[in-house]
Amino acid sequence: MVTPAAKREAVAHLRCAFDMSERRACRVAGCVRMTVRYRSRKPDDAVLRARLRALANMRRRFGYRRLHVLLRREGFIVNHKRLFRLYREERLLVRRRGGRKRALGTRSPMTVAQLPNDRWSVDFAADQFIDGRRLRILVVVDDCTRECLALVADTSISGLRLARELDRLLAQRGKPKMIVSDNGTELTSNAILRWAGDHKVAWHYIAPGKPVQNAFAESFIGRLRDELLNETLFRSLPHVRTVLETWRADYNDERPHSRLDWMSPSIYAAARRSAALCSTDGSAQRTADLTAQQGIATRQTPIPIG
Repeated sequence: MVTPAAKREAVAHLRCAFDMSERRACRVAGCVRMTVRYRSRKPDDAVLRARLRALANMRRRFGYRRLHVLLRREGFIVNHKRLFRLYREERLLVRRRGGRKRALGTRSPMTVAQLPNDRWSVDFAADQFIDGRRLRILVVVDDCTRECLALVADTSISGLRLARELDRLLAQRGKPKMIVSDNGTELTSNAILRWAGDHKVAWHYIAPGKPVQNAFAESFIGRLRDELLNETLFRSLPHVRTVLETWRADYNDERPHSRLDWMSPSIYAAARRSAALCSTDGSAQRTADLTAQQGIATRQTPIPIG
């Protein structure tokens, strides 16, 4: 009988069973009366716990850090340490899946894309329907903003189909400076080589057997498989496309990304574009000011910059 809760239970038992006064029961149990009369002033966590459980059920592969970001967006003011305590008390720990072998040896660092459309990563993911038929998913990711540009599902995707999907993305977002992919048959087909030459897009193929050189696409496919593919049974091709498009919109607009300071990819992309625009405008203004100063110094009529 060490904890205050145990002492309060002992005093309550003595008072009920032996009809003792509170003072005498405390003396017998060796407990301070103030301990018996104490009432917790902690705020009620029922609403927070309920919402935490609901979010954890909807986002079964999210840990407490991402759930903390989602709760803050909804207006809950809670410390991350307190949330972790509630997270563990509710037994919401994410079960780790089996690990995989890691490549040994040195790795050269990959240059990071600085602006949207600097570099895209392309790869394929595989899954199956509930009847056992195979399914392929084309994945296109922007390496700078981490946005998922396309999730195209079909039973077979040829080089011509890939070229058509890339044409659609170019019409929506503009042309990238470079595209990174592995050496798959669709990606090395004559249709893709011709497409890259016609659109003047640099296409970089990674070294054979080195998927780490296509790290952005591989990391995204890992999240896609962990949060969606391993959690969903696909009935038909329309069902797959609907689920993938819903998940893609949620990933781009809502899901907090740890590498983007917990912003969603779409918010981070808007911030990068605004920063690039401000930088360009500032450079143009500095150039205009310098030209005007030179014109005044040489007493020449400055050329207006339109």
